This record gives sequence, C-alpha cells and structure tokens, in this order.
Amino acid sequence: MRVLVIGANGQVARHTLTKLNEAGHTPVAMIRNAEQETAVKEKGAKETIIADLEANFDHAFNGIEAVIFAAGSGGHTGADKTILIDLWGAVKAIDTAERLGVKRFVMLSSMGTIDPDKSERIRHYLVAKKLADDHLKRSSLDYTIVRPGSLTNEPAKKLLKLEEEIQVRDNTITREDVAIVLAEVIDQKTSYGKTFEILNGDTPIQQALDKL
Repeated sequence: MRVLVIGANGQVARHTLTKLNEAGHTPVAMIRNAEQETAVKEKGAKETIIADLEANFDHAFNGIEAVIFAAGSGGHTGADKTILIDLWGAVKAIDTAERLGVKRFVMLSSMGTIDPDKSERIRHYLVAKKLADDHLKRSSLDYTIVRPGSLTNEPAKKLLKLEEEIQVRDNTITREDVAIVLAEVIDQKTSYGKTFEILNGDTPIQQALDKL
C-alpha cells in the first residue's frame, strides 16, 4: 500500500516510515524542503514529495492509497503555528483526501484531547487537535485516531495499555511504539472509525489492537 506520511520528518513519523517499510508498504514522505530528503530516505521512505501544509498540496496525493497525518508545529512555536499546522493543516489534509478519493486516513492525535480544559499549559494545542479529530470524524473517510500520552525516546517495549479513554495515566509511551501502532492499524479494518488512547502497558501491541 502506498502510504503518504504527512509531517514525515517528525520524530514519530521517522519511526513510522521504518515500520511501514518493514511491513511491506511503500512509505511516501511528505516533507517541507529538500534538505529533509536524505534523513527520511535513511528511515525507509521509498519516495519523497516536497509540499507545504500552509499552501496547496494536492500533488502529494497522486497515487496514494492511505494517509498518516503526523505533522505538528512543534513545541518551539506559538499558538498561531499550532492553528495553521495542527488544526488547519489537518483539516485541509482530510478534505483533500476526501475530495481526491483517498479513503484511508490515520490521525496521530494526543491524549487529553477529549477535554482540553483539563490542561492549562497546552490547552491551545489540545483544542487544535480536538477540532481536527472532530472534523475527521464527520468526514466520509475510513479513519482511525490514535492518541498517545507523553512520549519518550526509549526503544520500543511493544507492550500497550489501549483504551478509548485511559483513566489511570501512570505511564508514558515510546515514540517507536506509537509508530508501530500507526503502521499496524493502516490496513486493519477493525480499527476503522475508532479513536483510542495509548500508553506503554502490559499487553502485546497486536493483541491490544485485535480487541478494537
């Protein structure tokens, strides 16, 4: 499957390129500039497409069968970039997929998005993510929304806690484990129309996903 990874130079996205490649898919990395091309190809991107979420990016969807939206403005930017990338960029990607007939769409979201008012520090970010998620839910796409908790750079543990809303948030999750989940659900039909939170836990990843 030719999978467009939007925001491919991000930390989770780079792991996702590797995992998609290992699973036999064709990861297509959407990047902002040519300087990022070498890095994403080293991580497993079979193709690269230069496109800007703040402009028109229809060309990135040519021949694409599925989309993983993993773009984010990053912690060093202000609320304006969060709106433009995490919210408006996501909305445009959803609408473009719908308009061009790319039915499968996986959204990398965030834990805490269910009720952004519970977080004072990053409320603007969670509001942006929630609005993007809600727009995806209203679309006609075969969507999955993955909401990880606090991310770490440890090696994958391959063990999950997976619930629609995790009440006891007593752990973190590795970026590599999030990438494994994104790559696994891309062609898992039981994940269509599902939204769930993930942390590292006690259940093997595939076993946790099989319960969706």
